[in-house]
Amino acid sequence: MVKNLFSVVRNFEAFKYLHIRCISDLKRKSLPEIAKIVGLDNYQGLHHFLTTSSWEVEQLRALRLKLILEVLKGRPIILIIDETGDKKKGNTTDYVKRQYIGNLGKVENGVVAVTAYGVFCGMTFPLLFEVYKPREKLKPGDIPLLSVSGRGKY
Repeated sequence: MVKNLFSVVRNFEAFKYLHIRCISDLKRKSLPEIAKIVGLDNYQGLHHFLTTSSWEVEQLRALRLKLILEVLKGRPIILIIDETGDKKKGNTTDYVKRQYIGNLGKVENGVVAVTAYGVFCGMTFPLLFEVYKPREKLKPGDIPLLSVSGRGKY
């Protein structure tokens, strides 16, 4: 099913390799390290997949959610909404701003993501995530999330 989202077999292979990274014990999960663990000579194919290959993240997300719903068969889940921030130096990364970073417990320069998880029979699985986009950093076409803390100006 997932294979059908990729018009080139190499892209599907790169997709699989990157998912191995997600579950591996690698301390440093860089493309060169991932390439080594999956037996590739170099990481260029993985880099190409992430930067220039033609596949749609929305199609993959929709398929993943469809498969989750099929497995659940209408049974209820627990929904968890979480915000996680990463401290960042400088301001070249998109949507970096001085803002409250929950896992640090203070206001710092950083980026924040909001994630929805499901819990079923003790198993936690991601549903959706979105980078929080501060109003001052919005780009044309961006749709702002409501403030994570509920204190936003939206």
